[in-house]
Amino acid sequence: MVTRIKICCISSCEEAEMAIKAGADVLGLVADMPSGPGVIKDETIAEITAFTPPGTSTFLLTSLEKAENIAHHVLRTRPTAVQVVRHLPPSELQKLRSLLPLTKIVQVVHVENEKALDLIDTYTPHVDAFLLDSGKPSAQTPLLGGTGTTHDWAISAAFVKRSLRPVFLAGGLNAGNASRAIREVRPYGLDLCSSVRTSGRLDPHKLEQFISAVRNVDNSVQ
Repeated sequence: MVTRIKICCISSCEEAEMAIKAGADVLGLVADMPSGPGVIKDETIAEITAFTPPGTSTFLLTSLEKAENIAHHVLRTRPTAVQVVRHLPPSELQKLRSLLPLTKIVQVVHVENEKALDLIDTYTPHVDAFLLDSGKPSAQTPLLGGTGTTHDWAISAAFVKRSLRPVFLAGGLNAGNASRAIREVRPYGLDLCSSVRTSGRLDPHKLEQFISAVRNVDNSVQ
């Protein structure tokens, strides 16, 4: 299986082009968040989604909590998928599906402990994929991604085994641990932001190192 690579916090069409040429399969576009890096305006997100060629997916990261608001957000920015970064009630996801029948829905699950596994059955009927991250949505200022820290990959591996949906892994990934992440968790894809940046800018050298590390392990396990 070829591991999909999602480069998050894309900030411009220039960064999008750099990531695509390096081999990224998915671009993450971060809208307004209570915390974390990479936030850009909706107008910029719409520019990037219009610029991105077919074959590369664009994920809108939204912290909105109501289906109607998320649907309007998607219609303004036109991504191929919406990444819901909060743990929403299933009823809102069901409503979102009815409002956006052609848009993929990716539910983030913040792996704080083994209770994350309980969310598989809760969300599976309503989403197209999961993304496991290291956030703390219950914190005073919610951490909904971009922490740069890993979580318990044993829980993530159990999640992948049980899930009927593709699972992306995020949180503290870099060229040095990509191989271990793939071998231990067996995710559908890897998602990262800060480790391929220098002074906040996408770094072509770090990007190449990470993608090479992923492709090398993909080739070794085939």
